[in-house]
Amino acid sequence: MIRTLLVLMFLMGVNVYADSFDDALKAYNNGDKKTAAKLWTKSCDNGQTGGCHNLGLLYFNGWGVHQDKQKAAKLFSKSCDGGYMAGCYNLGVLYRDGDGVRQDKQQAVKLYTKACNGGNMDGCYNLGVLYYKGSKSIHQDKQKAKQLFGKACDGGSQSGCKGYRILNEQGY
Repeated sequence: MIRTLLVLMFLMGVNVYADSFDDALKAYNNGDKKTAAKLWTKSCDNGQTGGCHNLGLLYFNGWGVHQDKQKAAKLFSKSCDGGYMAGCYNLGVLYRDGDGVRQDKQQAVKLYTKACNGGNMDGCYNLGVLYYKGSKSIHQDKQKAKQLFGKACDGGSQSGCKGYRILNEQGY
């Protein structure tokens, strides 16, 4: 009996958190970003990685909350650690640009790789760009860039298709 009650309470709790995420999305789409921030905070605090990611976007842009790019980075990290690939991608962007965190292109490579391997085609494309351009910390590798652009293209990224076509025309 107690086990059944605990299972029911758990299932009800999951629905409450899903509702707060969905309610936050509705509030956001209706222009009420302060309410969205409150509700995504609740869903993030309860382990919903999508809520952490979306709350990170609000903090990054200062929508409904005081802009705080360091807090955004922490929220993206939490969502990434929880397996939410958009969080990995966005954290990679921050590390690439040094926005809210110390610039670290090697960390950006790791995060884009995780995002790409997890099915985030923007991660594949941005990783391809890093290899295409090269830098002090990243050895230029246009063949690897072409492979990544191809993967992004296969996943529906028009930018990936364009990058792949350009490198193909250059003989890579």
